[in-house]
Amino acid sequence: MSAMEKIRIGFIGVGNMGQAAHLRNYVLLKDCEVVALAEPRDDTAGLVARRYGVPKVYRDHIEMLEKEKPDGVVACQQFAHHAALLPDIYPRVRHVFTEKPLCVCPEAGERLAKMAAGHGCVHMVGYNKRSDAAVAFARERIGEWKSSGRLGRMRYVRIVMPPGDWIAGGMAGVLNAGDKRPSVPAEQPPADLDEKTAKEYVAFVNYYIHQVNLLRYLLGEPYRVAYADRSGVLLVAESASGVAASIEMAPYRTSVEWQEEALVAFEKGYVKLRLFAPLTINRAGEVETYEDPGDGVTPMRSQPALPWEDSMRRQAANFAKVCRGEIGPPCDAAEAVEDLKIAREYIRMRWGK
Repeated sequence: MSAMEKIRIGFIGVGNMGQAAHLRNYVLLKDCEVVALAEPRDDTAGLVARRYGVPKVYRDHIEMLEKEKPDGVVACQQFAHHAALLPDIYPRVRHVFTEKPLCVCPEAGERLAKMAAGHGCVHMVGYNKRSDAAVAFARERIGEWKSSGRLGRMRYVRIVMPPGDWIAGGMAGVLNAGDKRPSVPAEQPPADLDEKTAKEYVAFVNYYIHQVNLLRYLLGEPYRVAYADRSGVLLVAESASGVAASIEMAPYRTSVEWQEEALVAFEKGYVKLRLFAPLTINRAGEVETYEDPGDGVTPMRSQPALPWEDSMRRQAANFAKVCRGEIGPPCDAAEAVEDLKIAREYIRMRWGK
């Protein structure tokens, strides 16, 4: 594909997240063209297509894929629908994007990852924090410190994410004609969990899987769950190289704010992240670095000025680069399976199931 050719994108589903988090960003990318959407709700599909200038509308995603042959597909569905939907997509397109998590259960995730690889389909899973400019800056600085060793060893990573207003006004203007959604086969939770524990597991996978994924990204290596308190506030982890880590879930709540933070501590410095609500528009997170090498060197604290670009916009641009073959996906299906395994281990450790 030449640099002058636009990436042809098809959408499967244009519900709330499909419009607010994704479609509005793809139509603004100069190197992309949204050529079609598949949406069984006829009236809603028509409204969305007219607003965003999408020329073709299909009720059936298979028909859309076979007739349009897009370079990439953005499939915005409930994650419990992925296990039934993705086997239709993998053989028919080279690149697919879905929201996180990959699916419900680790076993289904492994089957999907293997199927994607078997069909030569690159599946990018939508962990938008990996596309945030602040996280990208932090990751680069962490990598430099680890390789140079000038600030000593990485010692601790801490993520705090109390519940809050994750929408931040980002759903304003979403179109819905009120037509009924069709029923879709849904993947069930792990069969060995009772009803109450299954609900806890699905809620954790839905809400905190972002932090599970971000922790691995900041560590730069795999980790295991070492402790889970029964109240559901604390997950303690240990990385493959022995770095201690934690995710604090709901130590308190906020009603009109989003207060997600991360600390990556080295022996002689740290990187701090403040991340804004997932649907915040035109604003990256904030990052602060602190270096105190000692031996008479003056400690330095800095905070870079980052572009006015939100993580969802950068994520769309990254998927376009994936479709061009310029980069690999920030998180692919195979790695996303590891998040489900961590979630399953967390529930097992918390409830003994």
